[in-house]
Amino acid sequence: MRVLIADDHELLRDFFDAWLRKEGIEVTAACDLPAALEIARKADPFDLVLLDFRMPGMDRLDGLARFLAEGKGAAVALMSGNAARDVVEDALRMGAAGFLSKVMPPNEFVAAVRAMAKGDRITLQDDPSAPRAASIDATPPGALTRRERDVLEKLCEGKSDADIARDLGLGEPTVRLHLKTLCRKLGTPDRAAAADLARIAGMV
Repeated sequence: MRVLIADDHELLRDFFDAWLRKEGIEVTAACDLPAALEIARKADPFDLVLLDFRMPGMDRLDGLARFLAEGKGAAVALMSGNAARDVVEDALRMGAAGFLSKVMPPNEFVAAVRAMAKGDRITLQDDPSAPRAASIDATPPGALTRRERDVLEKLCEGKSDADIARDLGLGEPTVRLHLKTLCRKLGTPDRAAAADLARIAGMV
């Protein structure tokens, strides 16, 4: 798996690089949008491109639009310390693979990268001023992705994280990531409540 990360903060680039390389993911780094675009033009297509929403050259979502047009078909996701709900929704409607929080735990970050590179859409934005932003990770907003439905079905069967991971061919961190997103989308406090709601609502 090959990932391009663009962020103007060198320390954060180093952290992201270390987290992903530890998991066997090849990382290329850039300091701003123009540099990232130049790398993408010259290199083979990346599996995923991660762009800092607030770095130089982004101009809010214009940078996302440019990369979607010029990135050779690579999945493109945004990351930020926080973002308003409408920004997250607009990014996903434009075709972003996800919108991640920079302060998420390393294991969740890596799991999200793997999921987005494989075609899933993930958002984990825990902005206190927009507490529901993290729940918007599908089109239409709020809908469950195919993978989330698969996880929900296994959850309703009473299976553990390890069992779900084995059945679906996923890593356990990825399963936990999907469960966390499921709970947020369904508005439930935990996995048991999510399963109960799904059964009552006839979702599975």
